[in-house]
Amino acid sequence: MAMSTSVPTEGGPPVPPPAERHDRSLVELLDDLPALDDTIVVHSTAGTLSHAGLRAAVSAVADALTRAGVGPGHPVGALVGSGMTGVVAMFAVWTVGAVYMPINRRSTGREVADLLADTPVSLLLGTAPDLAELAGFAEPAELAELDRQTGLLGEPREPRELGELGLVELDETEWSATVRRPASAPAAAYDGDIALVLRTSGTTGKPKAVLLRHRSTIDALDSSLRKLRRRGPAPREKRPTIRVNLIPLSLALWSGIFNTLFSLRAGFGVVLLDRFTPPVFAAAVHTHRLKSTVLAPAMITMLCDSDEIDTLEPLEIVRSITAPLSPATARRFHERFGVLVLNSYGQTELGGEVVGWTIEDIRSFGTEKLGAAGRPYDDVDLRVLDENDEDVALGELGHIHIRSPFRMRGYAAADGSPEPPDDDRIVDGFLRTGDIGRMDADGFLWIEGRVSDMINRGGLKIFPDEVEEVLRRHPSVRDAAVAGVPDGRLGEVPHAWIVPQSGEIDAAALEAWCRERLVAYKVPVAFAVVETMPRSDVGKLLRRQLRATVAPPEVTL
Repeated sequence: MAMSTSVPTEGGPPVPPPAERHDRSLVELLDDLPALDDTIVVHSTAGTLSHAGLRAAVSAVADALTRAGVGPGHPVGALVGSGMTGVVAMFAVWTVGAVYMPINRRSTGREVADLLADTPVSLLLGTAPDLAELAGFAEPAELAELDRQTGLLGEPREPRELGELGLVELDETEWSATVRRPASAPAAAYDGDIALVLRTSGTTGKPKAVLLRHRSTIDALDSSLRKLRRRGPAPREKRPTIRVNLIPLSLALWSGIFNTLFSLRAGFGVVLLDRFTPPVFAAAVHTHRLKSTVLAPAMITMLCDSDEIDTLEPLEIVRSITAPLSPATARRFHERFGVLVLNSYGQTELGGEVVGWTIEDIRSFGTEKLGAAGRPYDDVDLRVLDENDEDVALGELGHIHIRSPFRMRGYAAADGSPEPPDDDRIVDGFLRTGDIGRMDADGFLWIEGRVSDMINRGGLKIFPDEVEEVLRRHPSVRDAAVAGVPDGRLGEVPHAWIVPQSGEIDAAALEAWCRERLVAYKVPVAFAVVETMPRSDVGKLLRRQLRATVAPPEVTL
């Protein structure tokens, strides 16, 4: 990280001097696309962008960022969703050498204010409606803080400070950008190789800001290409039409960004869905004749439950990403649509996917290993360790540790400097992922769940995923979640929350079902009905919200 005194820019507050530029940049992915200017490379419900149109849009926004005083190493927050704005914004930020921090355009004012307090940026980039809507989302007590940082609410309520955010307004109809206020001076500029500041999912606590590098992200993309296609980036050739990949994920999330970059690195265009619904997804699959795509587990469940679609032809394979998919749901999806669903595994801290399936794996094992995450990538090392950090035997459960060349630079501190993971998360260069799993004799990784989700019932360990898998196989259950809740005698006991296929549930029948398939201590002590499961933006189950619905045990002295 480069640190020095600020230098003034014309018409605005001082900003730090540029950080050193490095020899690799994700901007080069635009060069991986076929070079015919009128080749359509981005499709969305709002329209399309050709190769020439994408480059022109990126150039226009990059020019505005430069005029606003943004340079190499300066962090830029971008309000994005699932549309083309995210593609244009991130390449524009990288074009000027700045650091891209996506912010979900659906975030509330409080969330954005907290985000900016934890991870300062020099400038906020977004459309006029998105910038204005931030204020509309905020509660009265939040408005002053949001106004202090952005000035979106009109006249200032207090004297402006030097460190206020710059603003660049983006026009999606003309793909132009207007500088509303020059970039502010961050505490420091990041090193020139930092490409992204990404938030973790925060399923077990407060999200952290992860720093990813240009070089390592490009290497991660190439590793994924070799794993899935057994070859590297596509040759740069002129083609009037190109294959496309469907990205039904928000570009405010690493999963959406990574799969978009993966497509471009492969020489493919992208199809973006502004909003995921089963009919919209099925129509996109049919229109673009897609044989494979990626989906979050919650989306797969929505498709299984939908009575609005009959087929997903010509789809053949879905890669489930962002969170583990239960084998029961994978089988249900395959039985209904004839589409094979394969799990994968990765973390934001690891820089992307590090475990997955090859075409050869699919041919050899097919439905035999439904639910497995796959096998480690060639340049990734994986160990399963016990509580004493010793390797466990094949088939035994342990803590998953991974050594990846794509690993994060570190976590972003409040002043923008990188902080390494806690010492107890690193074992001989391997990152402790926080997940429990096992390796089978064929080298496939099976995820059992998060360490933080494990239930300790009087010293007996219970993994919620195992119990949920049993419950989901009951014909009256559409979805199930299990979490440990406090118990005065045993410490914790398992509770179950059920989304029924219809109406109410028969708790006694579900308990009997579990007792036939599980050892007694794993059987939930209570069953509750919920309409939907609380999930994060990437579809991960938020068990802590379910736990909060259970009253704590009474304590007697």
